[in-house]
Amino acid sequence: MLNMRILSRGAIAGVLALLAALTVSSSAADILDDWANVKAPPPPELKAVTLEGSTTALLIMDLGKTACSKPRCQATIPNVKRLHDAAEAAGAMVWYALTGQATPEDFIDPSFKPRDGEWEIRPGPDKFLNSDLDEKLKARGVKTVIVCGVSFQGVGVGTATEAAERGYKVIVPIDCLSSGDDLYAEQYSAWHLSKSGPGSVTRAVTLTRSTMVKF
Repeated sequence: MLNMRILSRGAIAGVLALLAALTVSSSAADILDDWANVKAPPPPELKAVTLEGSTTALLIMDLGKTACSKPRCQATIPNVKRLHDAAEAAGAMVWYALTGQATPEDFIDPSFKPRDGEWEIRPGPDKFLNSDLDEKLKARGVKTVIVCGVSFQGVGVGTATEAAERGYKVIVPIDCLSSGDDLYAEQYSAWHLSKSGPGSVTRAVTLTRSTMVKF
């Protein structure tokens, strides 16, 4: 009889512990409750890259005068131009995406504005969507794409992710992408592409700076 009582008490205690655990689980904090407790991880490592011009494409996206009106975006333009000039000298493919009713005359810097055959009107964050970009890249034998433009969390994440999923190596120069005045969006985008995104993306993406890219 004593053993039965002990077992019964043990069973009751187990049930109570289970109910307590379920209660804690059901009332656990969500991300908004924990927002102030989140600490930014250490910055991802940047890596120098050396690229083969004949198998590389530089994608310059949405850098029109209106979209790139904020100082943070305008500060990226010399860096994009540096990559443009190096890519062109190395024989790499250069491709521009413009939005809305934009034309090459609307490009932020006339010194390296799109030329005939180098640009398309292509809205949205994923420039592969409803586009023949993939076919153009394959026709040129491109294996690696460099992603530049605005916004980082838009065309940066969207196009880089799709390029990675399609089997391209993706170079993301962080000084050639911006998000207006939203530093958190830039931080999130860099972390997502290099660390916390799908493995198929993080394995394909290399974070770098324009000064660390050579042909």
